[in-house]
Amino acid sequence: MKIGFIGFGKVARNLVRLINSENITFLTSAQNRSENTIKNMEESDVEILDTFKEVATLSDILISANSPNQALDVAVKYGKYSKGIYMDLNNISPKETLEINKHVNNFVDGAIIGKIDSVNPILYLSGKNLESLDFLNDFLEIRKISENPGDASKLKLLRSMYTKSLSAVLIESSEVAKNLNLEEKFFDILSLTEGEDFKKSALSRINNTKNSKKRKAEELEQIIDYFENQDLTMVKASFKKLNR
Repeated sequence: MKIGFIGFGKVARNLVRLINSENITFLTSAQNRSENTIKNMEESDVEILDTFKEVATLSDILISANSPNQALDVAVKYGKYSKGIYMDLNNISPKETLEINKHVNNFVDGAIIGKIDSVNPILYLSGKNLESLDFLNDFLEIRKISENPGDASKLKLLRSMYTKSLSAVLIESSEVAKNLNLEEKFFDILSLTEGEDFKKSALSRINNTKNSKKRKAEELEQIIDYFENQDLTMVKASFKKLNR
């Protein structure tokens, strides 16, 4: 079996590491890639072809894992050459997922939950012919959602709706506790119900949110746009908080 990658960033590198089988050959291309990316390809011991068109044509599974703003263009440009499964693992909206589905055959919408470089990332999939991807369970956890492209992306949006709104509330309440000189006791009392590791995970969540607040605010804006007909009172408040 041949698995090809359009793009070779963190996702591709770690999938190559996780899916370790003598029966699988990984393909990609150095076409318009940086020296650093080419170095990563060589270190990952993948087969490097001249063009991504060749990668798309020869792959049994073609994985698009580059950047969200290029996902649709990549699908339009190379999806027509793919004769097997075309899987998109970019962090894109369900609207864009459905648009990609118009341009490729055998489309699978994928969403990685958890850090891809962790020991056990979970891959949520939606689309037709998912049974052909059952072999991936030998290497990482696969959860098949439905035959509807876009459902995996919707679930990822719903998860982001919860986690990013929760982060905004956590930042606000911890700042109030700090102003009252009760920050340590605040985390202690929450740990009684949230678990003994809560303080560590909460501080990590707070720092991560503050360090990438612009990107997280943009993600909330996408959620608000997509679920415009839903009651999003708390999400909109969190968006305003992160924007400030």
